[in-house]
Amino acid sequence: MSRICTICARGGSKGVKNKNIRLLLGKPLIAHTINQAKISGLFDCIAVSSDSAEILAVAKKYGADLLIDRPKEMSTDFAAKLPAIQHCVRVAEENRNERYDVIVDMDATSPLRLVDDILKSVQLLEETSDATNLITGMPSRRSPYFNLVEVDSNGIVSLSKSLEKSVSRRQDAPKCYDMNASIYVWKRGALMNSEKLFQSNTILYEMPEERSIDIDSELDFEFVSFIATKRGELL
Repeated sequence: MSRICTICARGGSKGVKNKNIRLLLGKPLIAHTINQAKISGLFDCIAVSSDSAEILAVAKKYGADLLIDRPKEMSTDFAAKLPAIQHCVRVAEENRNERYDVIVDMDATSPLRLVDDILKSVQLLEETSDATNLITGMPSRRSPYFNLVEVDSNGIVSLSKSLEKSVSRRQDAPKCYDMNASIYVWKRGALMNSEKLFQSNTILYEMPEERSIDIDSELDFEFVSFIATKRGELL
């Protein structure tokens, strides 16, 4: 089984300036994800894709196997991430003359995952024969069946999703999850031949809230810094 880890990190960041290389526990943020991928021992290649020469230089310093210049059209604020991952895999396969069976993409902005989360996510997908891909998520604090609402054009509020029989406790509602942007795992065909994340056989690996913060704001960075400092090492 041949596996590649992709880490796609743009240079531009609106919520947290230069967040992918901002220091966390004395190391650039992206370095923690590279280190986790290396320690897992799963990957034949760790490839970092970026439009930023500075990010690529940091990735090289901390042990990435392959540095890939992301095309400008895949680096805008409105560009979807899936084409960037597909591009990264194609370039890596051409560069290293190798075909990868399993692709694992990890966001540098979700560094609180454990190496064990990576190992178990990959194991779960590989041992689920009919699954095409896997996402990670945490149990949602809000439920679209109980306390997540929408407001229509007339200002009328209603639950986001309805059930035939309403529930009076959130615990009685169908279980829901927040995606945590931590780990995505694909079988090659499912990634390279699709434009959608959610497929007919997408499965989920559950992670706890304390390992599920994705940095989109300064407040997120403060939360991650607090938890990381308490842990002492992100492994």
